[in-house]
Amino acid sequence: MKTNVTTKKPSECTNITEVRNEIDNIDDAIISLLSERFQYVKEVVKYKEKTAASIDAADRKKAVIEQRRLWAEERGLNPDVIEEIYRRLIQYFISEETKIMNL
Repeated sequence: MKTNVTTKKPSECTNITEVRNEIDNIDDAIISLLSERFQYVKEVVKYKEKTAASIDAADRKKAVIEQRRLWAEERGLNPDVIEEIYRRLIQYFISEETKIMNL
């Protein structure tokens, strides 16, 4: 697993191969961070009630989506796209929590 995110700034790349290599490095880091996030998701199960409502955590989900939308806007990204990504990610993690809790 690669762990360095980038070695060059976008403007320092001199050809398409360098740009693609940097994109690959970033994507590898994103996947690593998602894996790390999943470890926390599995850990949080210890602190939740063994109910579907507790796993779904609707208030927390809403707050997470709202915050990620703000972060996306602050960084010049389309908040609708980021929301869609996070909704899918959260749904995946909820399904994994459900499996862990045997619900």
